[in-house]
Amino acid sequence: MAIFLTKDSKVIVQGMTGAEGMKHTRRMLAAGTDVVGGVNPRKAGTRADIDGRTVPVFGSVREAIDTTGADVSVLFVPPPHAKAAVTEAADARIPLAVVITEGIPVHDAVAFQAYARARATRVIGPNCPGLISPGQSNAGIIPADITKPGRIGLVSKSGTLTYQLMYELRDVGFSTCVGIGGDPVIGTTHIDALAAFEDDSETDLIVMIGEIGGDAEERAARYIADHVTKPVVGYIAGFTAPEGRTMGHAGAIVSGSSGTAAAKKAALEAAGVSVGATPTETAGLVLALLAERPGNLA
Repeated sequence: MAIFLTKDSKVIVQGMTGAEGMKHTRRMLAAGTDVVGGVNPRKAGTRADIDGRTVPVFGSVREAIDTTGADVSVLFVPPPHAKAAVTEAADARIPLAVVITEGIPVHDAVAFQAYARARATRVIGPNCPGLISPGQSNAGIIPADITKPGRIGLVSKSGTLTYQLMYELRDVGFSTCVGIGGDPVIGTTHIDALAAFEDDSETDLIVMIGEIGGDAEERAARYIADHVTKPVVGYIAGFTAPEGRTMGHAGAIVSGSSGTAAAKKAALEAAGVSVGATPTETAGLVLALLAERPGNLA
């Protein structure tokens, strides 16, 4: 089993015929993803030949869904057009839209997140690597060859740290890895993924990666304390960040003690989460927990 994305997911790619869209469509297909179509109004009715697979190009998301039964869209659309692309996907009532695009204006993200939510379309991102259920499907830009199927669930703000933890724990494997993005306004949150992993019978342990700035991790800590029964291991990027300096992701804004790595670590530990000081230490905490639970993954 997995969350949000399975072997049965039918994926379309908005922006497939562009350079980035084509490159990552090729990688998704190689990972076993059932890519059933692309969307580009200017190339509607054409077909793309990708490593022996012919993928049709549709004029709209609605046409793609009606023809193929697609239930996931991955968006490789330039920032000025991202709002319209997500709005189109939501109007077509696609269940999941994975927005890879970075550099989307915040006011556009606010608008399309609210629009999609009102139409029951789950958005992952923007400015995210997407998600992968190893051995089943890959929607986005996460490398598919650095891990294997397993029973760890991973949710992360950082794309790079998603890849690192996947690699560090490659011998154990993952049910699903979700990169939610680090922008100030995102769709799927840590809490959304935690709830889904808690309900997934084939996820035994959850890894949560956060970063300095905002209060998402503190809110996730409160949720874990009240609702999550599975063990959770955490890591917060930014312990060495100098005070008073803007860092990295657009969401990494620290004011006083609020939003610091230390404050987030304390909140998570108070909720029973083991928090690593480095990604490698975090992986070690996971392995130690698994060694204590021989009936599950170890």
